[in-house]
Amino acid sequence: MSFDFPTFLAALPARPGVYRMLAAEDTILYVGKARNLKNRVSSYFHGRAHADKTQAMLAQVARVEVTVTASETEALLLEFNLIKRHRPRYNILLKDDKSFPYIHVTSHEYPRLAYYRGAGKEAGRYFGPYPNSVAARETLQLLQKLFKIRPCEDPYFANRSRPCLQHQIGRCSAPCVRAISPEAYAQDVADAVHILEGRNNELIEDLGRRMEAASGRLEFETAARYRDQIAMLKQIQASQAVTRIDGRDIDAVAIAGTGLEYCVAVVYVRGGRNLGSTNFFPKGGLGGEWEALAGFLSQYYLAREAPDEILVSHDVEDRELLSAALAERAGHAVPIRPNVRGTRARWLEMARTNAELGLRMKAASRAGLDEQFTALGRELGLDRTPQRIECFDVSHTMGESAIASCVVLGPEGPIKSDYRRFNLKDLTPGDDYAGLRQAVGRHYTRIARGEGTMPDVLFIDGGPGQLHAAREAFVALGTEGPLTVGVAKGVDRRAGQERLFLDGRNAPLILAPDSPALRLIQRVRDEAHRFAIAGHRKARARSRLESLLEEIPGLGPAKRRALLTAYGGLQGVRQASIEDLAKVRGVSRPLAERIFERMNPGS
Repeated sequence: MSFDFPTFLAALPARPGVYRMLAAEDTILYVGKARNLKNRVSSYFHGRAHADKTQAMLAQVARVEVTVTASETEALLLEFNLIKRHRPRYNILLKDDKSFPYIHVTSHEYPRLAYYRGAGKEAGRYFGPYPNSVAARETLQLLQKLFKIRPCEDPYFANRSRPCLQHQIGRCSAPCVRAISPEAYAQDVADAVHILEGRNNELIEDLGRRMEAASGRLEFETAARYRDQIAMLKQIQASQAVTRIDGRDIDAVAIAGTGLEYCVAVVYVRGGRNLGSTNFFPKGGLGGEWEALAGFLSQYYLAREAPDEILVSHDVEDRELLSAALAERAGHAVPIRPNVRGTRARWLEMARTNAELGLRMKAASRAGLDEQFTALGRELGLDRTPQRIECFDVSHTMGESAIASCVVLGPEGPIKSDYRRFNLKDLTPGDDYAGLRQAVGRHYTRIARGEGTMPDVLFIDGGPGQLHAAREAFVALGTEGPLTVGVAKGVDRRAGQERLFLDGRNAPLILAPDSPALRLIQRVRDEAHRFAIAGHRKARARSRLESLLEEIPGLGPAKRRALLTAYGGLQGVRQASIEDLAKVRGVSRPLAERIFERMNPGS
C-alpha cells in the first residue's frame, strides 16, 4: 500500500516536534526538527523549488514519521539523539572520533593532576578541552615542573614507602611518604588550578606576597622557591599570546566551503589563552553554510560541556533555542554570538582562516589521492578506478605474540574505523603463511556474512608465498575474492624497488620509483606494518608480564591481580621493596622475598 501524502500532510499538527524521512526499505534518510510540524513538513512537498540535494532525497522518500514534543528545546534534543543513533545520509554528520583531552584534578586528600579522555564521570575538576594530546601533556609537564604535583595513580600512591623517581628529579613533592604537609600540597594544587583557569597575573602577585613574607620569617629556601616560580611564570607569559576577557572560556567557530564539502574550525580560548584549533569536516546536509553550521553546533555542543560563550561566523536558525538548551545543560548562560568586535572578532577571524586553510589542504590531499587511485587502477589493468584497498601484514618476534593487521584506504584517506587486528592462534612459530591464511580467512568470512565491505584490491605484505597463502584462504571460503597483490621489497629492501606479484602473472610487476600508484602502495603497506607492530608490541608486553609473574611459585592469578592493581603495573611491582610487597593482601613475607628476587635478579 502506497503512502497517502495528502492525507498525512492534512492531519499534521501545528505543534513542535521531529520528523523523519524514510526510504522504501525503512532506512532513515533525514531527521529534522520543526517549530510547526505542519508547515515545515508540508514545505517539502509543495511550494518553492528545492536544491538538487533536497530533490534527490525527496525522490527516495516513501513515507514520513513524526514525533510531537512538548517544546522546541525537547525537539532539538530528540533530533540530536536520532541523528547520533541513525546517522541519516542527508543530515550533517560529524565523524564519531575519540573525545578531546582534558586535564583532571582528582578528588583526593592529595589530588593528582592527570591527562584524561572520556565522559568525565570521575570525581574532581576538568580543564579543557585541549585541541590535541600534545597541548594537554605540555601543560601537565609545566605544572609538574612548577608545583611538583603527583602524577601517579591512587593504588600506586597508597602503597609507597619511599619516594619514587619523580621526586628524585624534582617533579613531585612526594606526598605519598608525607614529605610535604597536606596544607602545603593543597596550596600547590590551588596554584596549579589558578594557571589552568588563566589567572596567571593574580597568581604572580600572590606568590610575590608569599615570597616577601617568607623572607621576613628568614625562610630563605622557601622564598627562593617562590622567586623561581614567579620567574618561570613570567617567562611563560612572555612566550604566550594572552588576552583576558574576564577569564572566560570561549570557542570561536567558523565554517568555509560549498554545498559539496565544508570545513568547520573551532578555536579554543581558555582563561584568555589561545589553546589552538581543531578542524572538522561534516558530511551531508541539504542546505547551505547556515544549515551545515547549525547542524555542527547542535551535534558538537550537545555532546559535551559547553564553554561560557560561542562565537560563530554565520548566524544560524534557532540560535536562541540552541543557546537555551546548552544553558539548561551547563547551568549557566551560553550565548551564541554571530556579530562581535574587538578581540572576539580577531578570534573569529582566526577561526575563518583556519577553516579556509583546512578546506584547501584537504582538497590538495584528496587531489593527490585521486591521482594515486587512478594510477593504481591503470597500472593493475582494472576496468575502473578502485575505491577501497586493504592490506594485510603479520608481526611477531620469533613466533611470539603473532598479530596480523588489516588496514583500509579510500579516496578520502585511511578508514580507521575499519582497521582490524587478529590474534593468531595455534601456529607453528614463525609460520607467516599460516598466519596470513588464518587472518584473511577470518576477516573475509565476516564480509561474506554481510558484516563489511569487499575491497577492490587486496595487498599482502610479502612475495609469492604470502600471496599464495592469501589465495588459499579464499579457496577455502569458496569465493574468488578481490584482486590480490603481493608487495615484496627489492633486493636491498629500499623504498622504490618494490616488486608486485599478481595471480596468473609469471614475472613481477615493477613500477617506476616516482609512480603515483607506487606511492599509494607504499603508504598502505607501511600503515599495515605500523598497525601490526603496534599490536604485536602490546600483546608481547602483556604476554611477558604474565609469564614473568607466573614463574613465581605461590603467586596465583588472584595475587597477581592484587599486585598489579596495588602498584599500577609491572614497573611499580619492580620498584617496590620487600616490605611494600608484603603489605599487599595475600602476599606473605616469604612470597614477597621471592617476588623481589625474581623482579630484581642480582640485587
